[in-house]
Amino acid sequence: MASSVQHWLEAARPKTLPAAIIPVMVGTALAAAHHSVDYAKAAVCLVFALLVQIGTNFANDYFDFVQGADTPARVGPRRAVAAGLIAPRTMLVATGLVLAAAFAVGLLLVREGGWGLLPVGVISIVCAIAYTGGPFPLGYNGLGDLFVFIFFGLVAVCATFYVQTGTILPDAVSCAAAVGLLAANILVANNYRDAETDARVGKRTLVVRFGRKFAVWQYGLSNLVALLCPPALMLTGGYAWPVLLPLLLTPLAVTQTHRLATSCEPQEQIALLGATARFLALFGVLLSVGLVWGR
Repeated sequence: MASSVQHWLEAARPKTLPAAIIPVMVGTALAAAHHSVDYAKAAVCLVFALLVQIGTNFANDYFDFVQGADTPARVGPRRAVAAGLIAPRTMLVATGLVLAAAFAVGLLLVREGGWGLLPVGVISIVCAIAYTGGPFPLGYNGLGDLFVFIFFGLVAVCATFYVQTGTILPDAVSCAAAVGLLAANILVANNYRDAETDARVGKRTLVVRFGRKFAVWQYGLSNLVALLCPPALMLTGGYAWPVLLPLLLTPLAVTQTHRLATSCEPQEQIALLGATARFLALFGVLLSVGLVWGR
């Protein structure tokens, strides 16, 4: 039983969960900065985001196995279905259950934020499956980065803010874009490692399409643009100097970009994936503190 639980925890991919947690944290900090925070609504947003993220990871585990992307030649962390730890049908059923739970939680958000949120939630859940499944899997056609940027950046931050405040403001969009870019960098680091095996099975990620040099530029420019968000908030959003706290991460952004550019060993690339997720987490925490403290 203990090993079975461990297999499911591994399949949930804990290192990717900051991509679900940080957008809700930042959206809630923005709501607090505008004196409209509602922690109960924020908690519902967090549960929804986590369920969509885990459902996406389960779907990815299943569909990558079915489509042949997870093979013995793959060098990343093991995948539960490909490794024989969880049966394919069991993973597919689990995916459906998790995303059904996400839909049920999303209905609570619709009750609080209005029917306009229903299509947003439905599209988020559909895309969780379409990321690696369906007739046009996003991740296999170079659209995975855009999916992450939109749903774990723009949608997650702005929806969290909207549910609590009833409006969308320019500073919410700015923060959402920064978070989305850094969340997409987690995918960049993952796809950078898997470029060769992805290419062999026809998984046309941006790294496969345009090469590793393009990926390094994408990673570095995403870090740069995200770090430009705090100064922009200070100049145009009426925030005081604490909003600049994320700039403390500038040396780390440079270091991690250099690590990506020079990494050759799979273990280094696996470590960088975790470091990229931690960078997003640190950025989100510092930005959240800065938003509340600097308003």
